[in-house]
Amino acid sequence: MSKAPATPPAEGEAPPKKSKKLLIIILVVVLLLVIAGGAAAFLLLNKKKADHGDAAHEPEAPKLTVDTSKPPTFVNLDPFTVNLAPAEGSHYLQVVLVLKVVDQTVADQLKVYMPEIRHEVNLLLSSKLPSEIATVEGREALAEEIMIRTNYVLGFDKPRDNDRRRDKTPWGPVMSVLFNSLIVQ
Repeated sequence: MSKAPATPPAEGEAPPKKSKKLLIIILVVVLLLVIAGGAAAFLLLNKKKADHGDAAHEPEAPKLTVDTSKPPTFVNLDPFTVNLAPAEGSHYLQVVLVLKVVDQTVADQLKVYMPEIRHEVNLLLSSKLPSEIATVEGREALAEEIMIRTNYVLGFDKPRDNDRRRDKTPWGPVMSVLFNSLIVQ
């Protein structure tokens, strides 16, 4: 049995249902593409802002105020005992440090950051060779490095000038690192 030939719909008649379904599918696909494109653009723009940061909303570095009329505060740290970097033999280092800080408020804040400070100092000490800390200059350089890392933990970047601080003005809350004891064996 043969089908009757398809005739175009007469004026005023609705087109067949097959065309409506196709039109709805095309509209849904286009709508999904527009939504997906908008979401991708939104995510890319947010990632770019996070990568570059908005200069107006970047957090500022903490401000340091030092009152030179008041004496500094000294914070004793628990002793450090570390294996030194491998050299001509096995050596260990035992150090007792004191941090000279600008005031008692900073001394109290140090307690909160102490695990991270001890971690940084342990990493630094264990990376040294015995020959690097055998001289006074080597020990002064070590104290400077400990001060820089401790100030960094507290939110202060190291000074722009890599040379030793000539004017000795504090650039962070930890003004210096003092060795109460330093034993290499």
